[in-house]
Amino acid sequence: MSRAYIALGGNLDGPARRIERALADLGCLPHCRLLSYSALYRTAPVGYADQPDFVNAVAVLETALLPERLMAELLALEARHGRVRTRRDGPRTLDLDLLLYETHRQCSAALTLPHPRMHLRAFVLVPLLDVAPDCVIPGHGRADRLLARLPERAEVRRLGPAGVDAGYLMLCQLGRGMMVEPAARVANACA
Repeated sequence: MSRAYIALGGNLDGPARRIERALADLGCLPHCRLLSYSALYRTAPVGYADQPDFVNAVAVLETALLPERLMAELLALEARHGRVRTRRDGPRTLDLDLLLYETHRQCSAALTLPHPRMHLRAFVLVPLLDVAPDCVIPGHGRADRLLARLPERAEVRRLGPAGVDAGYLMLCQLGRGMMVEPAARVANACA
């Protein structure tokens, strides 16, 4: 089993509630277990500014899926949540990015790991540090030091803890014959 870090974001159709449901859905993916997740954060849009603020979070999964298969599952989950890709950096119901997969490095047409812009995005680093305070991003360094260099870090505003529908997650996992454990913080998660 490998550990994967997933960024969640959205700004349409009740984004906080949608992200909470997507967190539970992540734990229901085949060969995956939700280990922990960050608080929810509100951030201004990056790039195309004429749209609502985003809500962001980061989740930690334990998975037996290889990176490309996990990414395919994430894209399918986005589609189930109504994601329509019309404009880069445009509004969306749900965006799921595979940030890190253990310390795996890869650059292909389908997937780049670590995520190629994660070290430049406060809206990714702030929630990542919630679940992995000692995280080192391969090729870039410590996440806390990278965040300290970003002027927009102050614009990432904590909304509060995420609430995952534990009943939904439990039913899903029991249906797959998995032992259900509550999501908890992972100490020293990606060191």
